[in-house]
Amino acid sequence: MKKTRFDTKQLVFAALCTALGVVLPIALHGIPNAGRILLPMHLPVLLSGLICGPFWGLLCGVLTPALSSLITGMPPAAVLPAMLCELAAYGLIAGVLRRTVHTGKRIADIYLQLIGAMLLGRAVYGVMNALVFSAGSYSFGAFVSAAFVTALPGILIQLVLLPAVVILLEKTGVLSKP
Repeated sequence: MKKTRFDTKQLVFAALCTALGVVLPIALHGIPNAGRILLPMHLPVLLSGLICGPFWGLLCGVLTPALSSLITGMPPAAVLPAMLCELAAYGLIAGVLRRTVHTGKRIADIYLQLIGAMLLGRAVYGVMNALVFSAGSYSFGAFVSAAFVTALPGILIQLVLLPAVVILLEKTGVLSKP
């Protein structure tokens, strides 16, 4: 049977991740600054890229903040463009790294893919804010504070939870190993 570029399983999983990216921030809404601290939209977008590849990861990264903003008002319109670029980069880069990073050790591969996507996505966020969305008023200190200091709990959650979920999905056969 000829394999097509369109994979229904990937479509469904990316849609599930997109829905999760809208629902998680709602579930955490009662925690002050939960979005900036726990990064609930980042988890499903990174997962989508790691599992479904660059196309679906990118699409999930674009749709998640856009739909969430339309449905819930989170993120607010002023933050939406930079966040959309950041999450799109996460999904795309995680998917590209899933296809290209292969050390022979699965755990090392997952961490390299995840950390690479996290760092490059944050770089996109910083560059877009510095050059486009907040040009002239965005400092390196503000970038480090927002992307790493405030977000440290969310970063730690990503580093613990996402590799475990990817490995679990591979072991159960839901996800094929790259």
